[in-house]
Amino acid sequence: MGAATAILATQRLQLREVALSDTAFLLRLLNDPTWLENIGDRGVRSEADAERYIRDKIRASYQALGFGLYAVQMGSAAQPIGICGLVKRDFLSAPDLGVALLPEFAGQGYASEAARAVMLHAQRKLGIERLYALVQHGNHRSVRLLERLGFRRDGPRSTAPGVEVELYVTQLRA
Repeated sequence: MGAATAILATQRLQLREVALSDTAFLLRLLNDPTWLENIGDRGVRSEADAERYIRDKIRASYQALGFGLYAVQMGSAAQPIGICGLVKRDFLSAPDLGVALLPEFAGQGYASEAARAVMLHAQRKLGIERLYALVQHGNHRSVRLLERLGFRRDGPRSTAPGVEVELYVTQLRA
């Protein structure tokens, strides 16, 4: 596979499609304790698992929906620092905004910068009028980020039997 397609650029960041060459990065991110605690275990334990996840989940979303999760990089650096983008979930009527960074890049404004770019892209390029976000109970950092981005709490939501998260929503305006 060639170079991944660049989707968005901000002052400090570039967001691009996740490529199969991102397997080592994705393996690390999906097994980071913060990811496991706040997002959940995706069962990715090897680079082969990560490659399958990229192909079957992330890249399949680009083809089916025209959007998905994007690799977040600092400028033109090749190594991603996180992911940010949109996920379509069967139980939500609009896409879910997702963002996750490697721990050494948290707390520096990158999540907010990437999320704002994705929200603008969703509104202007994809014509999306509403976004949701799912947050684990107790994930105060993500709640603060969502509130700064204009999301409001819409109540608890069951995502599976015995699994409840906080649902946030925002309207994207012209």
